[in-house]
Amino acid sequence: MADLRSMVRGELRNDEPMARHVSWRAGGAARHFFKPADLDDLVAYLPTVPRDQPLLFVGLGSNLLVRDGGFHGTVVLTTPAIHGLALEAGDQAIVVAGAGVASPHVAKFAAKNGLVGAEWLAGVPGTVGGALAMNAGCYGTETWEQVVDCQTIDRDGRLHTRTAADYEIGYRHVAARAASEERGERSEGAGEASQAKPPHPSPLTPPEEWFVSARFRFTPGDAATAQSKIKELLAKRMASQPLDKPNAGSTFRNPPGDHAARLIESCGLKGFTIGGAQVSTKHANFIVNTGSATAADIESLIDHMQATVKQKTGVDLVREVRIVGDAK
Repeated sequence: MADLRSMVRGELRNDEPMARHVSWRAGGAARHFFKPADLDDLVAYLPTVPRDQPLLFVGLGSNLLVRDGGFHGTVVLTTPAIHGLALEAGDQAIVVAGAGVASPHVAKFAAKNGLVGAEWLAGVPGTVGGALAMNAGCYGTETWEQVVDCQTIDRDGRLHTRTAADYEIGYRHVAARAASEERGERSEGAGEASQAKPPHPSPLTPPEEWFVSARFRFTPGDAATAQSKIKELLAKRMASQPLDKPNAGSTFRNPPGDHAARLIESCGLKGFTIGGAQVSTKHANFIVNTGSATAADIESLIDHMQATVKQKTGVDLVREVRIVGDAK
């Protein structure tokens, strides 16, 4: 550890409580934890991580649950180190944002600079990196609809430029295309990625790469109009979501032609509680930590909601939240 500390400038910790870094404020510890000073520091650090050790990149932890037994690998915290928010020189319609930047900051930055089309990002509780990894969306727009290209980093600390063509992208789903597809052996219809339904958003493997920045294209427009729309969307979010209690945003994806919240509420689950975890009485697709929830409480409630909705409606709800680590 002493040698490694001399190689990097960021913070290195062992047994770091992840409840401090996930929006549910619950869960176990990370065996190793690194908060880089900046992107160059991350480039220097990643090659030192053993190949057989799992890596988990975390921003604001708004779509993540770490089980009570902890994560037996290395967590890399992207915020606030992997930051940066700027207009691209020579093209006033492109915003360059680091993976650790909170999505609402992108919306406000774009509006301030007379760009429209980014307002919806004010409703995304996570970071740019998280939005890229799961194709986050709300109010009718999804992340990858506005991405020009992005920069990723691999386990060797090498940086790459990627575009949407490098991924299978669908509803709350982003995954690296298979090697055969990269060689031009894509089967007919392979571009219809929206039909893919993995169990939950996952790291980009293979190959293992993580997002560190992206270039977004918006549209020149009226700054005052964009700023007014952001205020309107934030007010709508405040009125409809339980922002006064720790939560992770939407628990499940919306099934085709329906809403997860409607299905959950129709099953009488609003307010249902397991331990310190509760189905929000304000929005049924949110689980809130009432103050003492463990990760096990939250996961048990997720399972109960899925089983109940399946039994009563026949619909299989697909989890939007990512769960990692070991049970206690």
